[in-house]
Amino acid sequence: MLNVVSVLFLVAASACSSPAVGPSPGSSAEESHLPRLKWSTLLPLWLQPQRLGLRTKGSDFVLEDSTFQILGGSIHYFRVPKEYWKDRLLKMKACGLNTLTTYVPWNLHEPERGKFDFSGNLDLEAFIQLAAKIGLYVILRPGPYICSELDLGGLPSWLLQDPDMKLRTTYHGFTKAVDLYFDHLMSRVVPLQYKYGGPIIAVQVENEYGSYNKDRAYMPYIKKALEDRGIIEMLLTSDNKDGLQKGVVDGVLATINLQSQQELKELNSVLISIQGIQPKMVMEYWTGWFDSWGGPHNILDSSEVLQTVSAITKAGSSINLYMFHGGTNFGFINGAMHFNDYKADVTSYDYDAILTEAGDYTAKYTKLRQLFGTISGIPPPPPPELILKMIYEPMRPSFYLSLWDAILFMDDPFTSEIPVNMENLPVNNGNGQAFGYVLYETTIFSSGVLSGLVRDRGQVFLNKVSIGFLDYKTTKITIPLTQGYTILRILVENRGRVNYGNNIDTQRKGLIGNLYLNNNPLKNFKIYSLDMTKKFFQRFIADKWSMIPKEPTFPAFFLGALSVGIYPSDTFLKLEVRRTPFLPCSPIFLGL
Repeated sequence: MLNVVSVLFLVAASACSSPAVGPSPGSSAEESHLPRLKWSTLLPLWLQPQRLGLRTKGSDFVLEDSTFQILGGSIHYFRVPKEYWKDRLLKMKACGLNTLTTYVPWNLHEPERGKFDFSGNLDLEAFIQLAAKIGLYVILRPGPYICSELDLGGLPSWLLQDPDMKLRTTYHGFTKAVDLYFDHLMSRVVPLQYKYGGPIIAVQVENEYGSYNKDRAYMPYIKKALEDRGIIEMLLTSDNKDGLQKGVVDGVLATINLQSQQELKELNSVLISIQGIQPKMVMEYWTGWFDSWGGPHNILDSSEVLQTVSAITKAGSSINLYMFHGGTNFGFINGAMHFNDYKADVTSYDYDAILTEAGDYTAKYTKLRQLFGTISGIPPPPPPELILKMIYEPMRPSFYLSLWDAILFMDDPFTSEIPVNMENLPVNNGNGQAFGYVLYETTIFSSGVLSGLVRDRGQVFLNKVSIGFLDYKTTKITIPLTQGYTILRILVENRGRVNYGNNIDTQRKGLIGNLYLNNNPLKNFKIYSLDMTKKFFQRFIADKWSMIPKEPTFPAFFLGALSVGIYPSDTFLKLEVRRTPFLPCSPIFLGL
C-alpha cells in the first residue's frame, strides 16, 4: 500500500518517589466536575490519604519530609505532536531530570468565548498523566499570560475586540474573561495536584509580571483566582532581572530567569534581600534562544551550558531547563517582539535546546545527563533510540489555484464603509479572526499616494497586479495613473502578535484605522477573511484546481503529493522558492 501526503502551499509575491498517576482525562466540562478516580487504587479523591506536598524548610525544598532538589525541563505539549509526547518525556527522564514544566496557552484552549478545546495536541490532562506514568513531577504554568514566544503571549485575540481592553490588569473586561477560563481550566487540573495523588507539585502565578507591572492589584487577584478554584500546591512567581523586585507577591515563592553565571550571582543576592532564607530556584535557565525571521539561528555553546548548570546546582539551587525540547510553532501561533523594530518569531521553536526540534540528542544532552546522574547518585535510565527519519524524492506541486479564483469559493465578503481590523471581523461566531490573512478591496478613480497603518505586512494590488508593500517602515506607496476606475486590493498578513513588552494592548492586525489616497479616506470596502483553517481549505474541492501554467499569477495556492511509501517516517522539508510560502499539510497545518 502506498501512502501519499497531500501538501498545499499559498505563495505570495516576493518578500523523591515517583508521582502517582492522576485521573483519566475528561471529555467535557460536565465530566470534569465529577469526582476523579485514582487509577492505581480506584479510590475517590476524598478517601485517598493526604500527601504533604512540596514545602520549604530553610533554604531547601522538602517533599514528603525529604530534601528535594528540582531538576526540571520545559516541554510544551502544544508544540509537540501528541504521538511524540512519550518519546520526549522518556528522553527527559533518561537525562536525569525529575520534573516537567509546561505552560498552558489560553488562546489555543479557548479560541472562541466559552468554546474550549482540550483535544489532540491540546490534551493537557493526558500530557500531565503521561508525565506521572513516566515518573516525572509537574510544575504547571497556567498564565493566563505566558509569554513563551506565543501569539499575544497566549492571550486570546478576541480580548482585543474591546477598544478599552487593558490586558494583564484588573480591568473588568479582562478579569471577567480570566475568571470564566480559570473556572474551566482549574476543574481539569485541580484533581491532578500532588496532594490528591497527581504529579503537580507547584503552580506558577502568571509570568514575569514584574517586567510589566501596570497594576499592583493584578498579581494578588491571580493568586486568589487560583486558590479560590482549588489550587493547594506551592505557588511560585517567575521573573527576569528587569522585574524580579517588582514581581513579588505575598505568600508566593519568587524564582528567577537567567542565562549567565553573572546574572545568577546578582539575582541570588536580590532574592535573599526580597524573601530571606528560602529555597532558590532558576525557573528558566535559557538553554538557547528563539529566532526571528531574517535573523541568524541563535546558538549557545554546550560547554557554557554545562558550566552554568553546574554552578546553579552546586549552589544548592533548583533548576528548570528552558527549553529541554522546544518543538514547533505549528500554523500561525508564533509571537513577535517590537522594541525598535518589529520582528516576528520563526515557525521553528528549536531554541537550540537540549533536544532538537525533531527530538534528537545534542552535545548538551550528553553532558547534562552525566552531570545530573552525578548529582542524584543514581544512574539515569538508558535513553530511547532515535526515531527513524527518511529522505524522500523531491516533490514538485502539480496543481494550482490563484487567490483571485479562490475567493469565488469563499464566504461572501463582509462589506464596510471603513476598514475593519482582523479581530473585529464578524466571523467565528462573533469572536473575530485570530490568525492568517485579510483581503481588503475598494474602488479608486485616481492616482496618487496611498497611506495607512498596515499590521503587519500588506501587499498592494491594482486589479490583480502587485505594485508593492506596506508595513511598519513603508507607510506610503505611489498609485500610478490608470484609465477609469481601478480595484485596489490589499492582502494583509498577520505575522504574529507581540508576546512580550508594554505594548500588547495595541496588537490588532489588518488595516488599522482609515486607508488614505492623497490624504482622503477611502470608503466602501469588501473584506475577505482568509484564516487558513481546515474549514477554509475544505472549500477548494478537487475540480476547482488546474494544472500549473508556465507563468502562474500570484498570490496562489499550490497542491502537491509527497509519496512516503508503505511505512511513513519523519522527514525534513526544504522549500526552494523565492516567495513567501506557508504550508498546510493534510491533516496538520505545519506553518510558514
